[in-house]
Formats: sequence, C-alpha cells, structure tokens
Amino acid sequence: MPILGIVASRNGGTPSAPTIGTATAGNTSATVAYTASTYTGKGAATYVATSSPGGLTGTGASPITVSGLTNGTAYTFTVTATSTTGQTATSAASNSVTPVNPAVTVNYLVIAGGGTGGYSGNYYTMNCGGGGGAGGYRASTLSVNKGVSLTVTVGAGGSTGGVANGASGSNSVFSSITSSGGGYGGTANPGAGGSTGSTTGASNGGGTTGATSPAGQGNPGGSGISFSSGGSGGQGGGGGAGGTGSSAVVDMFAAGYGGNGGAGSASSITGSSVTRAGGGGGGGTTFAGTGSDGGASGSAGANNVASNATANTGGGGGGAGKTSANLTGYLASNGGSGIVIISYPTSAGLAASTTGSPTQTSSGGNYIYQWTGSGSITL
Repeated sequence: MPILGIVASRNGGTPSAPTIGTATAGNTSATVAYTASTYTGKGAATYVATSSPGGLTGTGASPITVSGLTNGTAYTFTVTATSTTGQTATSAASNSVTPVNPAVTVNYLVIAGGGTGGYSGNYYTMNCGGGGGAGGYRASTLSVNKGVSLTVTVGAGGSTGGVANGASGSNSVFSSITSSGGGYGGTANPGAGGSTGSTTGASNGGGTTGATSPAGQGNPGGSGISFSSGGSGGQGGGGGAGGTGSSAVVDMFAAGYGGNGGAGSASSITGSSVTRAGGGGGGGTTFAGTGSDGGASGSAGANNVASNATANTGGGGGGAGKTSANLTGYLASNGGSGIVIISYPTSAGLAASTTGSPTQTSSGGNYIYQWTGSGSITL
C-alpha cells in the first residue's frame, strides 16, 4: 500500500507528470493541490511542490503545504513526481497566489477634541457666550491587516489662548477613520466667531440661532436670547455626541438661564460603560447652563469663572456669562481633548508594536488599547 506522498509504480520508466490543482494562499504559506501521476515509472514516486520565486518546497500527499513564504509576494507552484531511480516529471505551473496576514476585526472609538465656549461681550447690548460643541464621536468596526502600521492621532481641545477667541477642537484619527473637532460656542463680541457659534465642527457650539451638525458625528447647539429690556439673557448650550444643546431662556422673574450642553454617548469598548463627548453649558446673566458628560458648565453674571472641559472626553467648553450692567467681557473655557480606543480578540495576539504609550488592558476576550496622545499600532 502506498504511504503518504508516495505512489507505488507498476512498471519501470519515467513517471508521468502530476496534474496541477489549485494553490491557496495562507499566512506565510500556501497549500498546493495536485492529482497524482497515472504512471510513476520504476519503483515509487515522491511528490514535491516548489515555489517560484524562492524555490521553497513542501513534500507529501495532496494538498502539499509550502511554508516560509513572504507575505505580500506573489507565487506560483509546480509539483514534481520523482521515482526511486531519480527520474522526474514536472507539472504545469499553478495559479498565482499572494500570502497575507489574516485580517483582524478591530472595534474602535474615536473622539475628537471639543470646541471652546464663547466669549461674553464687553458692551451693554451683547450676549453671553455659548457652550462649546463636543468633539466628533465615531464608534464601529474596521478590518485591518497584521504587519501594517496604523496611525493614531488624538485631537486637542479648542483653546481660547487667554484672549477673546473661540476655537474649534482638533480632529482625532485611527487609520482611515477621522472624527472632526467640535465647534466653538457663539460669542457676543462681534467678529470673533459670530453669534451663531461655529457650524464647522462635528457637534456645533451654542449660538443665537442654533446650528446644524455636519458629518453625522454630533448634534447642533442651542439658541441664545439677547439681553431683554430687564437686562437678562443667555446663550445656548453646545451640542453633544448624543443630543442637541438646549436653548437659553428668560423666566417670568426676568432671570436669564444659559442652555445646557447636549448629552454625550456611552460606549462599553473598555469593558464598562463610559459616557463621553457632552456639550458645554452656555453662559447666562443669572444662571449658567450645565455641561454634560465631560463638557464644562458655563458661568453666570459677573462671575468670570467657566471651568475647562474634562480632558480625553471630547467635551465642549463652557460659555462665559455677564450682566448688561457690567461692561467687562469674560473669557470662556477650553474644550476637552479627545481619545482613541480600540479592542480586538485576544486570539489575534498582542500588538507587534505601539507608539504613543497607549494603556493596554484586556476584558471579555479582547485586548484593549487606549491613547490619550498621538501614536501608532502594528498588529
């Protein structure tokens, strides 16, 4: 009885060539199918598959595995039948195949930097500042190949720079996925962003008319109210990843309320649920709007303190408040920086390399990497 990869001959002479089958690529390897020779000559025949280029070989019954190939290089194969007397016959070449690392399905959460709140004007008739919009929020899956370096960029939160400016947050990136920075809140100072807040971010800053959200990564900010005859008013809250910022109101007692920031969105990518990317609260003459889920609350009246948004949440900054009796304009607060988090099955192994000092943990059969600064990863 023939043994593995060897066919006994019936007569002497040169073996007939085996019939080549289909070659199939693997990870640094390929399998090569063949049909054994109908006549193997004198003695028995051994079957050897040989790669081109490289001349790497494998021996055995069909299909033969050829190992040691280079991923990304195209190969064809021939199969040779060699008799015990050394006489050989070679098949035609196989189809071309290119070995590759198997793709890994990666879960990602990419949050951009949040926008600043808005500055309150330094004139009697100007409004309070609007809340900053949250950074863009994207969460889904991506198929990536092993051995390929993937870029990670963590967007900074918008910064006022200590002057009467509004600034959108910066984009965050993982591989081909980009989240847009949040828009800044509307300002009461003419020419420094406009009364409607920024409409160029993912979630938009609060403003006097509200705004629409581009790119589907966030929500609009709320509308503001100009100072009434009683000296009250407020500005809208910034949009969040999960909801629209609320609009400012003036109650029956002429108290001005800044709008609250829009809600953020929750993710369990790390193994526990965390809500991030909330909008900043708008400034008010009497009461400040409240920030949501990492977004900063605004300030009210002559209190010029508006806290900054929480780092690595993509929250929007708080808007500045003022009163019509106070000529001084106040600065708003900065947006929160973004974050990039990925997870993938532990069966794929730990990353081959990383930069940017990500935090690595595991949960639920997944490896988890979190970046609070820019870097890269190669699986």
